[in-house]
Formats: sequence, structure tokens, C-alpha cells
Amino acid sequence: MAGFIALLRTGGFLTRERVRLVAFGALAAALIGLVFLAAGANGPNDSYGRPLGTDFASFYAAGTLVRDGLAAQAFDQASHFAREQAIFGPATQYYAFQYPPVFLLVAGALAVLPYVPALIVWQVATLILYLLAMRAVLLIPPLKGEGDARSASGGGGIKSDWLLLALAFPAVFINLGHGQNGFFTVALFAGALALLDRRPLIAGMLIGLMIYKPQFGLMIPLVLIATGRWRVIFAAAATVAALMLVTFVAFGPNVWPAFFASMTFTRTVLLEQGDVGFFKMQSVFAWVRLWGGGVALAYVIQSLVTLGVAGALVWFWRSAARYPLKASALLIGTLLATPFCLDYDLMLLAPAIAFLAIDGKRDGFCAWHKLVLAALWLVPLIARSVAETVSVPLAAPVMILAFIFVLQRAMSAGSGLEDDGALADESLK
Repeated sequence: MAGFIALLRTGGFLTRERVRLVAFGALAAALIGLVFLAAGANGPNDSYGRPLGTDFASFYAAGTLVRDGLAAQAFDQASHFAREQAIFGPATQYYAFQYPPVFLLVAGALAVLPYVPALIVWQVATLILYLLAMRAVLLIPPLKGEGDARSASGGGGIKSDWLLLALAFPAVFINLGHGQNGFFTVALFAGALALLDRRPLIAGMLIGLMIYKPQFGLMIPLVLIATGRWRVIFAAAATVAALMLVTFVAFGPNVWPAFFASMTFTRTVLLEQGDVGFFKMQSVFAWVRLWGGGVALAYVIQSLVTLGVAGALVWFWRSAARYPLKASALLIGTLLATPFCLDYDLMLLAPAIAFLAIDGKRDGFCAWHKLVLAALWLVPLIARSVAETVSVPLAAPVMILAFIFVLQRAMSAGSGLEDDGALADESLK
């Protein structure tokens, strides 16, 4: 038993060959699943009668309303549902549209195409952006004094396998299957983190574009203010203002009031009542609701977690901790801080894993380091099915432990604790 725990502690079982084998297997299974869905397609619907890309039906239906000059109706559930049924058939279930009006700029552009080509363009384009952002993360040079002792290892193993690991990440298949926007979110968030110190204005613009998914913008302003990155803040604020002005001109004065009115439906039906399924949500709020806790209790516990994460991130980003650890903590903390987080949103764990792996290669893998990386990489694969089958949430607990691990790793820097991972470091060389 002691030997097994030691193996987990060092992560010595995660050799490069085994990691590649698992990644190839996951990628092959994902491709087979996608081929199966495509082969059974009947027009815009799959073999089960659902729209191909399921959630993308929501984006496309909203886009067609924009195309017809009815943008505000995208936030009226009855009108939006009627448009979905008109496109995909009367048996279609409702796929809600709960994004701010800025996302209608994308949806409207996609609706110029027929449904299937629009889905393909959306997924391929955002997948490429995701991969470019992941590559940018790996190319961030270490800051002065970061990783000096062990930088000779260079992270070559990570850089040579990054494309395989990024494509095989289980959340990629979830995002593809749902036609969702996880790739786009990662492209903006990870791209901003990669450029934060070298191109602050571009980083701020990318952060401003994240207004399309505002629940993931709770923690970013805190760390920017705490670290005095005023150029980034200015660029982000200017981008948000410009986007709001563009939507006001393009869609008319009623579109933003319609969006704010629709937030009641999003909060009460989708979040509090769990219409999308609490097993699909990966937040602390959903964890409480999945276990039978009331709405008030769920809000209280989620608020405590959010406040704890916010305080930790402000302190952490003001500290002398290494940048990859700060970036990883921000990505994980962002997912923990929001009550509305679904399994395809776990795409944000991809850059978090990359940053944490980079820190290990530069400064040595410490105890439990590789196990945390493996858990973060695998959890999207099983989080939904386990929660649905046995009501055991996995993503939120794993992310909490990973967040604590990142903080603890930074605090233990220079104390000798990193030497416990010397054996683990060998397996990725």
C-alpha cells in the first residue's frame, strides 16, 4: 500500500509513453464518435432526431433572427424556440440562448450559411484559435529569475507532444459534440494570459471580448487591478464599450433590455431549477443542488467559495509566485468562482494544465504534481456520467484540490519540498 501511495505521490507511473498511449486512445475514440454522429445525420439532425451539434442550434436560430432583423427576439424564449422548431422540426427540444448581444454578431454572421456548413466553420475556426492559443502559452518565455535552476530541461517533452495532448483533451470532444464555444473561450482567455506582459493592449482587447461569456469575467478584473495592469484594463474597457456601441447600432436600442430581461429565465430555470441538468453543471452551486441542498444554501456555499477564490487570487497575483502558477490558478479559480459552469466549459482546464506542466518542467515536479495534472486532464471525460449515474460530482472537488495545490506549490518554493518530485521529473524527460 505504501508503495502504491508513493507511486501516486511521485507520478512515476505517468511515463511519456503511457501518456501518449492514453492520448492516442482518447483521440481515436473521439474521432470514431464524431464519425458515428456524422454518418447518421439526416439533414441538420442526427440519428436521434437532435440537431447536429445540439447547442449550436441555439446559436444558429438566434443568428437567423438577427438575419431577419429580429435580434431582440433571440432573448424571447417563445420566439427563439419557435425558430428552432421551424429549422429542426416540431419535436426539437428547447436549446436556450443566454448570451449577451455581442455574441449575436457571431451568430448572425454564421447564419448566412446553411446550418451544417455554419457548424463546421464555427467548430474548425474556433478549434484552430484554441490550438494557436495553446501554442502561444507554451512559447511564453520565463520571466527573469523563473526556472533558472532547472530551465535546462527546457520543457521539450511538453512542447513536442502538446498538439496531441491538446487535441485529445476529453473536453474537446464534449465541445465538438455540443457545437459549443469552449474553444473560443480558451482562445480569448489563454491568448490574453500569453500576451499579458508582452502585448498588454492586445491582451486587454481579448479580455474585453470575453464579455460574450460574462460569468467567466468575475476574477480577471480583480487580478488586473491588484497588479496595476492599467493598460490592460483600459484596453478591455474600451473593447467592451465599443462592442456595446456596435450592438446598439446594429440591433437597435431594445436588444440589451431584452437580454437583461431574459436573465431571469437563465437564473431561475437553467441555474436554480437545473433545467440543463445538475449533473451537466460542474460548479459548487450544482454540487449542492445535486445532493439535495436548497437554492439558498447553494448560493451561500457558492458565495463562500467565490469569495475565498477571489481573496486567494488577489494575494497570489500580488506575490512573487511564478507566472505559470498565477495563470493556472486564475484559470482554475475562474471555473470555481461561477455557479454556471458546464462540462464543455472545462476546456479552460487545458491551458491551466499547460501552465502547470510548464512550471513543473522549469522548476521540477513536486509531490502529487503529476497526479493533479492527470486528474485535471481526465475529469472532463467522466464528470458528467459519474454525476448522472451515482450523483457524485468530480470536477468541482478536483478543481478545488488543484487550486489548493497550485497555491501550496508556490508557498513551498525554495523550501525543499520540490525535491520530492525529482523522481517524477524523470518520466517526462
